[in-house]
Order: sequence, then C-alpha cells, then structure tokens
Amino acid sequence: MRDGRRLQSAACLWLAAIMVLAMTGRGPADTRSSSAQAMLAAAERGDLAALRTLIAGRAPLDPADGAGRTPLLIAIERGHLTAAELLVGAGADVNAQAGNRDTPWLLAGARGHAGLLRLMLPRGPDLALRNRFGGSALIPACERGHVEAVAVLLGSGIDVDHVNDLGWTCLLEIVILGDGGPRHREVARLVLAAGANPNLADRDGVTALAHARRKGQREIAELIAAAGGR
Repeated sequence: MRDGRRLQSAACLWLAAIMVLAMTGRGPADTRSSSAQAMLAAAERGDLAALRTLIAGRAPLDPADGAGRTPLLIAIERGHLTAAELLVGAGADVNAQAGNRDTPWLLAGARGHAGLLRLMLPRGPDLALRNRFGGSALIPACERGHVEAVAVLLGSGIDVDHVNDLGWTCLLEIVILGDGGPRHREVARLVLAAGANPNLADRDGVTALAHARRKGQREIAELIAAAGGR
C-alpha cells in the first residue's frame, strides 16, 4: 500500500510540474523536456504506474538519454519486461538505435525475450539494422541458445545466413560459441530447417561442420551433415 501511494504521489507531482510550467509561461519545449526526463526515469525503475500516467498524459514515448537510449531500450536493458510491453503497446519505436547501436528489437533478440519479440513484430522491426558487431537479432539469440526467441525471429523473415563483422553466421556462432548442449542443438536444428547454408565458412575457410567435429559436438555435427554440410 505504501509503495502504491508513493507511485501515485510521483505521478501527481509530475502532473503538477507540468501545470506550473504552463502557468509560469514556459514554453512547450520545457514541458516536453520535463516529461521526457520523467519517462526515462520511470523506465529505469520499471515504474508501471508512472509510465501509465505519463503515457496517458501524452508524454513523448521515445526521448533519448545521453547514450541515445529510449525508455523502451532502457526497460529491456534493466529487465523490466512488463514496462517494455507497456511501452511497445503504446507505440514506442522498436527501431530507435542507441549510441552503441542497440535497438529494442536487437536487444530483445539477444536477451531471448520471445514474448516481447512477438509483441514487436506488428510494429515493423527493421531487420536490416545491425548491432555493434554487425549482427542481426538472430545471431546472438542463436549463440546463447534462446530457443523460443530463435523460433520467433526465424518467423520474421530475418536473413538466416547473415554474416557479422567477425565473419560468422548464426550457425557458425552456435558451434563456435555454444556448448553443444540441448539448447544449442535445438537452435541448430531450427536454423537448418529454416534453410541456413551449412557450408558457409568463417574467414579461415573453416565450416560449421569442421568446427563441430573439432569441438566434439557430435549431435550438432550430425545435424549439419544431414543438411548437406561438408
């Protein structure tokens, strides 16, 4: 109850501040700046009550902090998934790119937030945007064995054979950076079923099959060989 009263008080204070700005003759830009800061702070805390009040008051959805991060990206970074879902539902930009090149879509993929990815799909995620490693959302999702997220991403029309700045495809990352366990075996199966080219090699000319055999990932090697890998 005490926390609820604090949240309500914070929201009321924000509305009061906006009224003061209006009465003192300060312009709309001042009001936008105040509400933008309130949005960023609420996202940082995962403060659902404050976010709902701000959204209802038509606060800007996509202000950026000093690092270029929007409230939606901040909420995902902090693991405030309900807050992130609220912002997506309100129309926050899923493609807003921060200074480190993260976008909400890219980060949700890397973190394996399948439900959030599904919610973002109708919002038009830009599949051509790349993270700071030149990768798509699919590559880190595969690397980390996020099975459900990989399934969602594959259904988005994403390029299953995109090569990042390291010279690796998602299949190569599964083998090179994965542990060969059940989750990595399943994502390997999914990307191969989606048409991943099993013979795209790294910069040294080593294929995913060769890497899998060297690392003793027998089950993944069998999957790759069955898909025509050499």
